[in-house]
Amino acid sequence: MAKLQGRIVVDTEKCKGCGVCIPACPFDVIALADNVNSKGFHYAYMKNPEACTGCVNCALVCPDAVIQVYRKKATA
Repeated sequence: MAKLQGRIVVDTEKCKGCGVCIPACPFDVIALADNVNSKGFHYAYMKNPEACTGCVNCALVCPDAVIQVYRKKATA
């Protein structure tokens, strides 16, 4: 089976920094940024992008649906 490389895109302006996505990630990919968006919230970002497999857990638990997940076959 081919290994998958994942990537998430967070709508940083709509993210309210609730952090629900952080424990949902089994690979410790997501963290809250030190910076804030225009509403004053620390938004989610990929702190460890090389570990992402695109499992979609983060997008499924996000209460505001601000996370999109992309997957591709990993290159060797």
